[in-house]
Amino acid sequence: MPIGRRNFLYGAASASFVQALPDIVHAAQTKRAAKTAPYGAAVYLPDLQADSRVGEAVVKYCSRITPVTEMKWEIMRPSEEVFDFSAADALANFARQNKLSMHGHPLIWYSSNAPWLSSVSGAKVEKLMETHIVKTMERYKDVVRSWDVVNEPIPDVPNNAKSRRDAWYYGAGSDAIAKAFKIAHDVDPKAQLVLNEYDVEFAVEKSPAKRAAFRNLILELLDQGAPINAVGLQGHLRGGWPIAKDELAAFVTEMRGHGLDVLVTELDVMDQTLPSPEAERDMLINSQLRDFLEAASAGGPLSSITTWGISDQYTWIRWAYPRKDGTANRPLPLDWSFNEKPMMTIINEFRSRGA
Repeated sequence: MPIGRRNFLYGAASASFVQALPDIVHAAQTKRAAKTAPYGAAVYLPDLQADSRVGEAVVKYCSRITPVTEMKWEIMRPSEEVFDFSAADALANFARQNKLSMHGHPLIWYSSNAPWLSSVSGAKVEKLMETHIVKTMERYKDVVRSWDVVNEPIPDVPNNAKSRRDAWYYGAGSDAIAKAFKIAHDVDPKAQLVLNEYDVEFAVEKSPAKRAAFRNLILELLDQGAPINAVGLQGHLRGGWPIAKDELAAFVTEMRGHGLDVLVTELDVMDQTLPSPEAERDMLINSQLRDFLEAASAGGPLSSITTWGISDQYTWIRWAYPRKDGTANRPLPLDWSFNEKPMMTIINEFRSRGA
């Protein structure tokens, strides 16, 4: 989703930051069933550094993490010649110390980029893209098991267009996305390589056209021989919007028929228009969540489920979609005090279907 809607103001990060948590928390991880699909959470480094409860919750509940901003070009690429890995290194070290894996996010995106990137054009784009993918993947090969190779390729209003043809990376040619996947596969043939998108799950507004364009792009990539092996459904659910249960189920079943995994990458719920009472709001949130996960699980289990954060206290929705009644948003599986909510029970139910 666009930077103004999701990213946090990025604070200074210490390259030496490593947080190892008590063995008692690790014990909770070892109890997970072998066939349970991984659960992960997006982690924003300044939150992790500022509040020990964030790290404790992540290690207690998660087996993997996704960086919120730390691997985006605006952070990692201060100039064309320079990489700044300090923030990403800090999260990678946290993952290593606590026996977690990482989902790399993102290698290529049209948004959240350093200003200098807009001046790069022509044949130089492909080399730049290759250098970035190779250096980034090689650095985190030991801890990153899956990557959003290309994030959000479909415009909000597709108008029959297959992808964001004006994105900077198309300077590498009409097959730029396929090239990105081929480069990533050459670096790490064992990594899960994901094409990630949002707003393809609803029955209303732009979703049907966006879902169709996403499908068309995936089929085009497969025809080009792109080594894509997974489809990422972000799952930023808009409270009150009905899930296109049959249509989404048909889409993911078709994707699995092509040998692709399906994973939920950025799950949360925008609840700013839902009723104030927590019990009533949670009931509506959980019903929508169940519809989404049930449809996304059609034809096979989800490869993994990741929420965009873990506690209601630390969520982009608080500032992007605040509630007019002044009550706290409830988009995530743990509440403000890091207590489990019904959302976690539902997530665990679908995880237990295996991976």
